[in-house]
Amino acid sequence: MVKLKYWVFMQALLLTVVVFIVGMYIGVVFEENKFSEANAQFATSQVSLMDVLALNELVDSSEIKCGALIDANFNLLDRVYHEAIALEHYESSGKITESIKTEHKKYDILRTFIWVNSIRIQERCDTDYHNVIYLYQYNQDDLTKKAEQNVWSRILVEVKEDKGRSIVLIPIAADNELASLSALLSEFNIAEYPVVIIDEKLVFEELISAEDLEKYLN
Repeated sequence: MVKLKYWVFMQALLLTVVVFIVGMYIGVVFEENKFSEANAQFATSQVSLMDVLALNELVDSSEIKCGALIDANFNLLDRVYHEAIALEHYESSGKITESIKTEHKKYDILRTFIWVNSIRIQERCDTDYHNVIYLYQYNQDDLTKKAEQNVWSRILVEVKEDKGRSIVLIPIAADNELASLSALLSEFNIAEYPVVIIDEKLVFEELISAEDLEKYLN
């Protein structure tokens, strides 16, 4: 009887050890996959950054036609948008690490450069699009402000879907201590965020409906 209990105990212990080892293995594989995906994401953003910088150098080239510059800027903006959506997946799937925060800053730099390129292309070429810059706070804990930012996001997505390529919609976190962005924003008297800037002239600090916002984009 004692021997039977002993073997029952050993079988239960063995099963527990097997389950533990399998669980550990699955966990390690899962984390390695996440790490590999994150590294691929980081590498992708680095390529996009170099691409945006290269376009920045081409804007002043008389050999590049305006149509090609405009298309390239829109294509880069679309690419950065989809890459940032992938980054949001990592942000929402678990704890936001310092690496994720740094990567988010990189995308804010990318979008700042795209904004600069968009302005420079407008100065050089006969364009028919509007710059719509949405500035928000990434490190926002106030629930009321978070709700306001969510509403602004929905409004701007609706406007973008309606206006298409007639607007360049660029969301940028304004609280990531970027020197380039701070220099750009020094021309505006912005007291708090979120805000929307249209064509570097109009600043909207209060929520406005999509229909009313579109009146300034015709």
